[in-house]
Amino acid sequence: MENPKQSIFLPYLWLVWSDDLLSQNELNVLQQFISSREWLSQSQQKMLLGMIAPTSPPSRQTLAEWKSIVHAVLETKPKIRSLFGLALELSQNNADVKKQKNEFLQLENALGILGEEALRTFKSPENTLTQNHHTVHQFDVTKMTALLDGKQAPIINRVKQLLQRPAFKYVAENDTDAYREKVFQWCKILAKEKLGSMAYPTKYGGGGNIADYFAIMETLSYHDLSLVIKFGVQFGLWGMSVQLLGTEKHHKKYLAAIGSLRLPGCFAMTETHHGSNVKGLETTATYNHQKQVFVIHTPNPNAQKEYIGNAAKHGKMATVFAQLIIDGKSYGVGAFIVPLRDENGVVLKGITIGDCGPKMGLNGVDNGTIRFSKVVIPKENMLDRFASINDKGEFESPIPSDNRRFFTMLGTLVGGRIGIPRSALAAAKSGLTIAIRYGDRRRQFGPDGGSEVPILNYRIHQRRLLPRLANAYALHFGLQYLTQRYIGRKETEMQEIEALAAGMKAYATWSTRNTLQECREACGGKGYLSENRIGSLKNDTEIYTTFEGDNTVLMQLVAKSRLAEFRKEFAQMDAAQMVSFVIDKAKIAISERNPIAKRNTDEAHLIDFAFHRQAFEYREKVILESAAKRLKRLIDDGMDAYDAFNVAQHQMIAVAEAYLERVVLEQFQHQISQTKDKKLKAVLEKLCQLFALSLLEKHNGWYLEENYMEAAKTKAIRKMVGQLCWEIRPHAVPLVEAFAIPERCLAAPIAFDENKSFGD
Repeated sequence: MENPKQSIFLPYLWLVWSDDLLSQNELNVLQQFISSREWLSQSQQKMLLGMIAPTSPPSRQTLAEWKSIVHAVLETKPKIRSLFGLALELSQNNADVKKQKNEFLQLENALGILGEEALRTFKSPENTLTQNHHTVHQFDVTKMTALLDGKQAPIINRVKQLLQRPAFKYVAENDTDAYREKVFQWCKILAKEKLGSMAYPTKYGGGGNIADYFAIMETLSYHDLSLVIKFGVQFGLWGMSVQLLGTEKHHKKYLAAIGSLRLPGCFAMTETHHGSNVKGLETTATYNHQKQVFVIHTPNPNAQKEYIGNAAKHGKMATVFAQLIIDGKSYGVGAFIVPLRDENGVVLKGITIGDCGPKMGLNGVDNGTIRFSKVVIPKENMLDRFASINDKGEFESPIPSDNRRFFTMLGTLVGGRIGIPRSALAAAKSGLTIAIRYGDRRRQFGPDGGSEVPILNYRIHQRRLLPRLANAYALHFGLQYLTQRYIGRKETEMQEIEALAAGMKAYATWSTRNTLQECREACGGKGYLSENRIGSLKNDTEIYTTFEGDNTVLMQLVAKSRLAEFRKEFAQMDAAQMVSFVIDKAKIAISERNPIAKRNTDEAHLIDFAFHRQAFEYREKVILESAAKRLKRLIDDGMDAYDAFNVAQHQMIAVAEAYLERVVLEQFQHQISQTKDKKLKAVLEKLCQLFALSLLEKHNGWYLEENYMEAAKTKAIRKMVGQLCWEIRPHAVPLVEAFAIPERCLAAPIAFDENKSFGD
């Protein structure tokens, strides 16, 4: 292009055509801009408009020539710092162009072009060549591992060493009986190592360390997930129900035997027709004061206990949740210890146990059904921390409200909703490690005449996996925060912590499901082979979205908690505070929705932590207020509260999602602020930026609807996500290596050099 006035458009034309797609918005913006430049002649305008005609896009050779021209200018003028400066140089410092600086900056914003990113593309073409991108080790992987493991590093390393023993070699899953027996034997080894009793009080043979218990569950999840669930049922659900719902007499009698696995047990809550709705359980526990006993009974087939882990083969006792009946009156759901088998494993009279049979996954866990036919248990088998029967045969409780007592009882069991998402995250880390290592080694296609390149160098492959990697790191820090909140909990914080645990369980397990699907597809046919383990990880974690509470139900619980907090905040405001709230809200709207902020596409702004935090907070506040207003309007119009919530259920999910995303982002940013090592901090910052911008990209429709961003900004965010993926790619393998998953646990041939052995 010989005319300097036309040459100034080369960078812009290359940038909009480089992805082989000229959008209607880009076309409109460029047509209007070119046609309104009075300093261009009609013939120049006609030529430029022809270069953006969708019917005759430039060839790849033409694009390469344009880029070469721009690169040559930057080679001779390395001090150029802006895209307009580049345009000015291409125009040979034309006087007309010099006056157009603001107009060209507006053009960049309208097109969603990031000036600094664009200059990097032109200045260093060798860094953008697909075949030249490769893994580098710019940070100390062992230091990143230490940062991830934190104070639990000693117990994590101990479990990893244990899992590398020959006894923990993987077994074939097609022989269900043999598989179940092997998992049971693994649990016995863990019990012998005193890992199962880690959370129990020391006076009952435990370790008195709940933080280590959660770390054990997460680390075991790098191995066989049937083992993790069997471990969790025995030592978590069964043992902790006795510990947390029982009193001293139960602790003395049972905890040591549970922790050593001398007393295998079950957690029998779910029924065929009642899972999430625990209040509606139909199994009954009828008290006979004269005989000082309870009669446990299944009144109909749909009231049988179902999907109960440890029931089909190994469980000798169970914590059974049933409706407490005294003198014909129901006092709500209580918990009772009920024997299932004798010392020889023979099922006791009045107990009928079925086998759930083969499942999608977790076939090393013996899930079963349990029916009770007027089974008699002594009075002391009632777990009576929150409710008991006095010597007169009368119901007593330190919590007078039936509703509050019920939720207090369930609240003590929230630990399961911490262990499960941490286990799910470990499975996602395994999948990501396999897929990213494979992507770094597997070569496919390449430039004409050149060698094939790693598939992880392809931008779309990076977009499939690297935002998932950033999400895994974000969730790691989010779940650490949840764990710390739970361990240091105060009574006044329990409602908030329970809601956070419910939400994180749903958010993390959904994330794992989606991540493993992407990992499977990213590995092609190899990912479909059983030997590479992604299939097992997918199948085993599928049920994570259902047990410990159905995810959709849990998200509604989170939303109701957020709405309750919102209502409480308003109820406590006086008139002056209410006016102040409205003024503050108006200030936020003005500052965050002003024209400059809405269309700001500067790179420094887009990757700024404050921008991310404000955008997440804004979304959370608006969605919460919108849901509250809608519910109030429906109820004010005469609709029953139950029906109003049903109408607004989809908004409830959005309320919970926005809250959880904000919490996770905050914790990721907080961890980075506490990181001293500069190299670790640098790569974590990029991961956090990718995590935040990926979610802003996901929700770009919402932000456009709310007029919080303009189209140019959402497009710039999309481009920045791609750029961050490109910049993180060299660090992807070290980042998954930092998970430090033992090779014997990973055990996927595609994740290692050929001929790697995972022998005895």
